[in-house]
Amino acid sequence: MLLETVLTLALVLTLSAPAVAVPPADAPGTAKPAPLPKEDVIETSAGPLALRFIGHGSLAFGFAGKTIYVDPYGKVGDYAAMPKADLVLITHEHGDHLDPAALSAVAGPDTPLVVSEAVREKLGRGTALKNGEKTEILGLPIAAVPAYNIKHHRDTGEPFHPQGRGNGYVLTFGDVRVYVAGDTEDIPEMAALAGVDVAFVPMNLPYTMTPEMAAAAGRTLKPKKALYPYHYGDTDPARLVELLAGSGIEVRVRELR
Repeated sequence: MLLETVLTLALVLTLSAPAVAVPPADAPGTAKPAPLPKEDVIETSAGPLALRFIGHGSLAFGFAGKTIYVDPYGKVGDYAAMPKADLVLITHEHGDHLDPAALSAVAGPDTPLVVSEAVREKLGRGTALKNGEKTEILGLPIAAVPAYNIKHHRDTGEPFHPQGRGNGYVLTFGDVRVYVAGDTEDIPEMAALAGVDVAFVPMNLPYTMTPEMAAAAGRTLKPKKALYPYHYGDTDPARLVELLAGSGIEVRVRELR
């Protein structure tokens, strides 16, 4: 009789206790932090270089305790969750490369910027380099190189990226040279960059290169370590792998959509 009374009381208490709601995994306030971009590591004479793949034309490099961003763009990365910038490079003034909100999320008013002249006109600050000019920041040699269209034009006949307006960049980390092509086609000036260690080439149609153009650029550049298609939009980067099969060039495809 006593046991029955105890069990009955326990049941009453259980049924009358307030329910504790368990929020679903995607409920407001319970979302997991955005993952940091994936990376590859390249060994240099001055220590490891991390290549980070944010998305679209946006990259980051980690080297000697410093973080360098290229074309931060808020639609493809949570820059508030990423390390603050020690240096930012911006190739040109188009909105998917010059994003003031993303820039302000990683860079303060005193963060060094390396930019094209058109970008400096819009931002009002930064070290503006013309094609062919060089600088050194944080001990890193940086060269601005041409980036433009030859074949791809707007309906008006104007190139999507006129010659002399935007930059590609060559950054030197120890004994490793990294070429970030910016928005360009396979232009003759790439011949002067043959033998870079790492190259990033764009395939965002119709604004930059077809896979065939990117393959031609790869054969010209002959990167010693890796060729990365980037800023490729809806273009299938596997086509570049096919075109350069047997060339001796290592094509590395990373998720950048």
